[in-house]
Amino acid sequence: VNRTDNSFCLDIVDETLEKSNLGDLKKGDDVNLERSLKVSDRFGGHIVQGHIEGTCSILNITKNDISYEIDLKLIENLNRYIVKKCFVTLDGISLTVNEITKDTFKVSIIPHTWENTNLQNKKIGDRINLETDIVARYIEKFLEK
Repeated sequence: VNRTDNSFCLDIVDETLEKSNLGDLKKGDDVNLERSLKVSDRFGGHIVQGHIEGTCSILNITKNDISYEIDLKLIENLNRYIVKKCFVTLDGISLTVNEITKDTFKVSIIPHTWENTNLQNKKIGDRINLETDIVARYIEKFLEK
């Protein structure tokens, strides 16, 4: 609703506050922002809409030789959309699901992503925004018919 050279203001509806971690943020906290893909741009990745479906909790963060691994708690009503080797969006970052257990899933973060997103500031117990695969949701809807 307002923009300056180095800041902007926006309205947030109640549903966004209920489904996301935006209500947890404090002044100065980092958020991930990325411009939308233009229709004329080349598409070469996952479809990320920016529609947060819920939050999941960080259970563990492990630094490996060349990456970081984040273990997250599965969300009961969204579990069916979390598929191994498919994508999930966490805080606006499209990532591949590496492992799934009964109650958790794991993603790996390459150094570039770690250093250039808010993931580097996350701690165990933090809530992180989750968006699942829109294609899976459409397939489910079509199969309902």
